[in-house]
Amino acid sequence: MTKLKLYTNPMSRGRIARWMLEEVGAPYEVEYLTYDGTMKAPEYLSINPMGKVPAIVHGDQVVTECAAICAYLADAFPEAGLAPPLDQRGAYYRWLFFAAGPVESAVTNRALGFAVNEDQKRMAGYGDFDDMYGVLIKAVSETPYLCGDTFTAADVYLGAQVGWGLQFGSMPAHDALAAYWSRLESRPAWNRAGDLDDTAGAEMGMPPAGS
Repeated sequence: MTKLKLYTNPMSRGRIARWMLEEVGAPYEVEYLTYDGTMKAPEYLSINPMGKVPAIVHGDQVVTECAAICAYLADAFPEAGLAPPLDQRGAYYRWLFFAAGPVESAVTNRALGFAVNEDQKRMAGYGDFDDMYGVLIKAVSETPYLCGDTFTAADVYLGAQVGWGLQFGSMPAHDALAAYWSRLESRPAWNRAGDLDDTAGAEMGMPPAGS
């Protein structure tokens, strides 16, 4: 079996990759890195020159960026059923990369206090926060999951952002978001991943997620 390894920090976006790995169900190793420490060491910079987590190494393949990791793992382990058939992937790719682009950018800019004015909306890939938020609400309202009745890797990536956004207040509360997240947070893989990262964080002296 091809070796699979996750590089992460328990209190980072690496929690998304951990969730995806638990959904996949394949055995994997974990190396925990520290901010301003091993994350910036030459050994890890040779894997991800950005010095950020997560990253995975699968055989001779190196994958960084959470959306790419989710998409890669769905394809590498098709038996997990986390990607639709190729001829049915329109919504899958749309929402996976909507989350990686407009959602990530709009939420981050809002948290940093940067608001796009009317003259800047054409330049920003997400328009402004309200534009992104309206599309997001519509996406999670129409079907149980982003690709209809089937949970996919797109739900892992966008769903994690929704869960954190509701928990930390970086997304305004909305009944549709709460209902969507309630369907995801009951998944055994999400809970296993959270328990594993919380335990690892405690061993590293980090506060629990959300504290």
